[in-house]
Amino acid sequence: MARVVLVDDDQNILASVSIALESDGHDVTTYEDGAEALEGILRDRPEIVVSDIKMPRLDGMELLRELRRSSDVPLIFLTSKDEEIDEVLGLTMGADDYVKKPFSQRLLLERVKAVLRRRAAQNTPVEESDSSQQIRRGELCLDPLRHDCTWKGQAVTLTVTEFLILQSLAQRPGFVKSRDALMDAAYDDQVYVDDRTIDSHIKRIRKKFRVVDREFDQIETLYGVGYKYKEG
Repeated sequence: MARVVLVDDDQNILASVSIALESDGHDVTTYEDGAEALEGILRDRPEIVVSDIKMPRLDGMELLRELRRSSDVPLIFLTSKDEEIDEVLGLTMGADDYVKKPFSQRLLLERVKAVLRRRAAQNTPVEESDSSQQIRRGELCLDPLRHDCTWKGQAVTLTVTEFLILQSLAQRPGFVKSRDALMDAAYDDQVYVDDRTIDSHIKRIRKKFRVVDREFDQIETLYGVGYKYKEG
């Protein structure tokens, strides 16, 4: 069980999502605006925050910005606009993942579990980290236990979904992975997402790597087939 803060100015979402989280064993506190939520989060120190972006008084991005001044609490955004996603998940923002509206409650629960697992792994003492689980492909290094990703020694911040997709590709460089295979790697098998969702994730992964290396081109698109991570 985790202490979860849920922030949204939509009463229907607050009611339905809080019920789903509580049914999954979590202790949920809800807020209708970002300013009230900020005060409560800093006071009560929950394990994770799930927040809308468009809210009165203090929107989700401002809430995250204020939180990151003194807290590293994991935060998942609920968002409805692609253009917001790129901004929110910028390397300087510090969001951990997002779920796009309208969303499956099962998908949100899986993302919450995944972010909590990642946080637990990050808190594992260094000496307990198993280097044998690391994936090294040229300049790429992935540490699944800690959910760390580096390219040419520089950190690349990926959401849980992005990390799982990249890990699936990097495990077998040169082999094509269909969109269905990448969906299976990144999502619960009972959660449906369409092909365009995978394409959007790949686009964002490339964008984040090109922040640290403008020449990054390791993920190749095979139109009508899928994607592969280049060998060498």
